[in-house]
Amino acid sequence: MLRCSNADDHAFRRVESAFGNPAKTRKDEEKRPLKTTSKTTSKSAAPVAVTKRRPSEDQPLVDDIRLLGRILGDVIREQEGEETYALVEKIRTLSVAFRRDADHQADRALKNLLKGLSASETVRVIRAFTYFSHLANLAEDRHQIRRRTEADRAGESASGTLPMALARIRKAGISPEAIVETLAHSYVSPVLTAHPTEVQRKSILDAERAIALLLTARDEIQQRHYAFIGKKDALTPIEYAENEEQMRTRVTQLWQTRLLRFSKLTVADEIENALSYYEATFLREIPRVYADLERALGQRGIAPFLRMGQWIGGDRDGNPNVTADTLEYALKRQSELALRHYLTEVHFLGGELSLSATLIDVSVEMQALAERSPDANEHRVDEPYRRALTGVYSRLAATLRDLTGGEAARHAVAPQNPYTHAEQFLADLRTIEDSLIEKHGAVLAAQRLSPLIRAVEVFGFHLATVDLRQSSDKHEAVVAELLATARMEPAYAALAEDAKQTLLLKLLDDARPLRVPDAAYSPLAQSELAIFAAARTSRARYGNAAIRHYIVSHTETVSDLLEALLLQKEVGLLRGAMDKDATNDLIVVPLFETIEDLRNAAPIMRAFYALPGIAALVQRSGAEQDVMLGYSDSNKDGGIFTSNWELYRAGLALVALFDELNKGKTEPIRLRMFHGRGGTVGRGGGPSYDAILAQPPGTVRGQIRLTEQGEVIGSKYANREIGRRNLETLVAATLEATMLPVAKAAPAPFVAAAEALSVASMAAYRKLVYETPGFGDYFFGATPIREIAELNIGSRPASRNPSHKIEDLRAVPWSFSWGQCRLTLPGWYGFGSAIEQFLGDGKPAERKERQALLQRMYAQWPFFRTLLSNMDMVLAKSDLALASRYAELVADRKLRQKVFSMIETEWHRTSDALTLITGAKQRLEGNADMQRSVRHRFPYIDPLHHLQVELMRRYRAGEGGERLQRGIHISINGVAAGLRNTG
Repeated sequence: MLRCSNADDHAFRRVESAFGNPAKTRKDEEKRPLKTTSKTTSKSAAPVAVTKRRPSEDQPLVDDIRLLGRILGDVIREQEGEETYALVEKIRTLSVAFRRDADHQADRALKNLLKGLSASETVRVIRAFTYFSHLANLAEDRHQIRRRTEADRAGESASGTLPMALARIRKAGISPEAIVETLAHSYVSPVLTAHPTEVQRKSILDAERAIALLLTARDEIQQRHYAFIGKKDALTPIEYAENEEQMRTRVTQLWQTRLLRFSKLTVADEIENALSYYEATFLREIPRVYADLERALGQRGIAPFLRMGQWIGGDRDGNPNVTADTLEYALKRQSELALRHYLTEVHFLGGELSLSATLIDVSVEMQALAERSPDANEHRVDEPYRRALTGVYSRLAATLRDLTGGEAARHAVAPQNPYTHAEQFLADLRTIEDSLIEKHGAVLAAQRLSPLIRAVEVFGFHLATVDLRQSSDKHEAVVAELLATARMEPAYAALAEDAKQTLLLKLLDDARPLRVPDAAYSPLAQSELAIFAAARTSRARYGNAAIRHYIVSHTETVSDLLEALLLQKEVGLLRGAMDKDATNDLIVVPLFETIEDLRNAAPIMRAFYALPGIAALVQRSGAEQDVMLGYSDSNKDGGIFTSNWELYRAGLALVALFDELNKGKTEPIRLRMFHGRGGTVGRGGGPSYDAILAQPPGTVRGQIRLTEQGEVIGSKYANREIGRRNLETLVAATLEATMLPVAKAAPAPFVAAAEALSVASMAAYRKLVYETPGFGDYFFGATPIREIAELNIGSRPASRNPSHKIEDLRAVPWSFSWGQCRLTLPGWYGFGSAIEQFLGDGKPAERKERQALLQRMYAQWPFFRTLLSNMDMVLAKSDLALASRYAELVADRKLRQKVFSMIETEWHRTSDALTLITGAKQRLEGNADMQRSVRHRFPYIDPLHHLQVELMRRYRAGEGGERLQRGIHISINGVAAGLRNTG
């Protein structure tokens, strides 16, 4: 292993004193020049560029990291003693030397030191570096907000912001009225999912949110201090000291709070974790996004197009713990959270709207609302708004009791006359708002009432739309059992596809149910039918928006979709006859996951809509068709380039199909793509703005849903300000992709080149993963996949079947494990070989021509540019030196050398290919924010890797024990927190 670049060297020196050492002065820091280098001899990690910038630009971030590191160091000294602190510092120093200088002596010293640590010592050290990763995230989040605020104050709009998106749309000659009209027919929805890589405990999240608020308060203290520069300021030092003491309190709380759960996470736990993001961000920040948009457009009353979705509680695919009971629990808790938020806001409105009838007039409708209130308190007899709001509160309290069994915190009058649906509550609020506006009180509505109205429009009484999902083979098994029990078809599963379709269409035309009264059905059939029945009940209880989508995983045939319709019919979610007036409540959403599935997506949907009655059924039921595209499994199946290319092709084919189906129709069926993206690039992750703009031409059209998974949920939405910015980015990208002139289809040479790259890339990927003997053993040995499977971080099993076959492993832990060992293989493998093969060994002129073609594709084609940008980020986060440490855990030396050599060779091919095409000699040359993140956090993630490998070595050697296992699991948490987009 050789030296890293001078840029990396400088990056280490900027932060290496952070962990508890006295902070260097700003003056000293600014003396040190920022350098870049185009020359590196390192082969252990991708050299990361350092952008030249003013020395003070990132100084607040450095200061925050040092402050938090010093506080953590003080807490460690106080709680664990000076020896533990010194041990942490020694490991950090050796780890930095190993990375920065490829110091073999430091490498040997580090290995010997780690081998000599007791389990207790190791756990304490791992906790120290893990918490530092968490604290560094908070500092980085604060700096991101700080820099964005500075840009806003300077009137600078960046890509991905609403001001920039609207400016581009206005420049294209599109009016605000046209934008409002487009949004009236749009549907944009991030969908939160629970997966086995979500490792944060809510207790930890709550403490970290408190620290984030204290960092914000510290900036505010500094801003106030600026007003006293050159004057005496006795208050600022006191405020800083109080702020730091509160931080110390919260860091102590973190240190004394266990990172891990003692028991495996349940679905109910996952539901509660997800709800914490609604409390922290969505309930207040989504209304702000709407308000910002209305202000920018000068338009009121924009239709509610941005809504939240949720899988937790309804996603049964591979998770036997999700049942009708968990679905009912999810919706009950969601409703309770929304209603309690509304109750709080109505309570505060009552305090604010103390307007007296002796001084103001109210509308006739408002007066009637006040008179209907059961509030007879003589002290409020002249206060119509307060009386009305007391009545509204009592109705909401009764609604809370009816829907959830909960009790409101306050009762001015007894709960009574519950609202039957959210629209009634909304009507009362609008009566109050209209009266205020009409009678010169509009300013009184703007701060609290208008955001509340927007919240009710978006969240209703259900909070978020819960999707139902199940695998197609489970549906087939239930339908087969129903038919066999009813003596209609003894061997449904054995029928040919055409025969299945004929039978299913006949059954959909028959008004009679299939179930036989008092017949004994299997637990699977009972459970599946119970979910459908619970969906019908829940829609009636919480509103139709509570459940709208039924996702069929592993959609491979048309009958997979018909089976889902038949099961809806069985419980009354589909009513009427297919050949007459049938309507169904849940949109049947095919999920195309593997490479083959993606290639068959358009043909399957064409055959589905060619069936008699299907198109008419969809139009009568709302004229919406969602199609979900799976990024994770397609990547695991065919590698990064082929996965993305087939997703692109599938999108184009589906749009062409629905354009054809809608030709001449006055009420066209709206196609909505649902992108099953994960946190890692290998699972479709990466910047959402770039990803949306890189979609095939015509595939957005104001309609998009996308999953938010793993650690990305926390990094995007745990902080309110960052959460709002991410939601704004989603809206901005959708507007640009929908309203700006549609880009022309990719030129034929681009398409031909992409197809050739896809074929070669998939071949190289599958040669390694599926055709190399022993690769499964290598993967299970050189990554912490076995330990991840035992970690109590999700309710879903890590593997579909207990085996070492890659085919049986879920895509989520597959990607997560590669991230933990710092190879990030799913995000880049195969591309280098594809480029090498595409360029060929022919004449220099031909090679040069092909190279020029690739460079034009990068410059002119958003799809290609975004994909390469994501690979660039993934390679920057990879580290072959650390990965080689994990490879040492593979017992078979020949297998270890063979597989790691293949990976290492392809890593260099891919890095060289990116340089050849983009011209960037170092990674992240065009991504200053990511550069900053990498150089500030990686020196403190490295020790976690070294410690994790040592503990895994002991654990697999039989040196078991609860403390040892806990150390491994904490290290997994720390690495995930440090890398951030690992889920």
